[in-house]
Amino acid sequence: MAVAASAVLLPTAFAGTDSETEAAAKPTVDSATTASFGRLADAVLTQRTAALLDSGKARRSTPTTDKRAGLSAGWVRSEKEAVSSLRSRKGRLAALGEVYTSASTDVRVDKARVKGDRATVRVTETTTLTYKKIRGDEPTTTGFEAHHELNFAFTRGGTWELTGMRSTDEGPVAVNEPFTARAAVDAAEEGVPTATPAATRRPSRQTQKPPGTAGYDYAAMAAYAEKYWSNYNPAYPAYDSAGGDCTNFVSQALKAGGWKHDPGLYSDYRNWWYDPTLGASLSFVGANEWSWFALHSKRTTNLGNVYDMGIGDVLQVDFDRDGSKDHTMMTTYRSRYGTPYLTYHSTNTYRKSVASLVASYPDALYYAYRT
Repeated sequence: MAVAASAVLLPTAFAGTDSETEAAAKPTVDSATTASFGRLADAVLTQRTAALLDSGKARRSTPTTDKRAGLSAGWVRSEKEAVSSLRSRKGRLAALGEVYTSASTDVRVDKARVKGDRATVRVTETTTLTYKKIRGDEPTTTGFEAHHELNFAFTRGGTWELTGMRSTDEGPVAVNEPFTARAAVDAAEEGVPTATPAATRRPSRQTQKPPGTAGYDYAAMAAYAEKYWSNYNPAYPAYDSAGGDCTNFVSQALKAGGWKHDPGLYSDYRNWWYDPTLGASLSFVGANEWSWFALHSKRTTNLGNVYDMGIGDVLQVDFDRDGSKDHTMMTTYRSRYGTPYLTYHSTNTYRKSVASLVASYPDALYYAYRT
């Protein structure tokens, strides 16, 4: 759904039906009802995206004024809080020098399942936001693909009401998704190389990545990541259903840029490899194990500030500050002003700025690696 001009309308209820129709109503989901679910999800996600825009307004969503699906009163209340939190995020982004002028959000229904008077609907959201040219060197757009599960309840009036929605992705929340803090779990390891957290405040001076460090092809790393950020390379397995594909994806990009296999035991962090028959070492697919290998092998060094990253450098995040790294990303674009832009899997994302990530998770720990 293109985001541009006037406010999205999200109906809270629809016209009632007569008693005869109510008595005959049964909780079924046909193709028309599934389409209504999709339109409603589109309207909700479009409004969330609009909360991040410079104008804060969106083009009216595809009408959902049929009698099949609407919003529960409880959802309307919670969504007001969600949109309010996103407007606060927009303010934090603006303070960091990032503004979005327009956007498009499209939703595809992947699966709808009914059990009794409840329906569970899985959808895929594809959103693209246009960067405002504040300094003139920003990329044109950033985009992501996100997956959501929606819950509907069947009402006496014969309609379905949206009662809840959650992300099913493992990585950072999409920029248009409200953040709910996770409980910390102590996962600190002993006897392994220790990464040093990086500062997140923009430094007064830019630092540029030296060209040709270690003989790696950083342009090839970035090109690989931007080619496969949403269309996965069929030569590798994906780990989206097994905790996330982010580190596996970054390892692939590093390999495309010249990182060589370091054979050995699957579980030994000092080895790093992928084999189409045997699978991959833990360091190839696991965030913590990758960090341990990268520092032990001296293929990387820690950077003191996230804004020091250049093309091909890697960023990891510990969202709940429990000592365990939760997510891995690669820098695939850097503006002349010195802002790194990240591309990653889980949630599949193209050129998301470091500023956007820090605005979404201001209390997280960030680990930046020079590759």
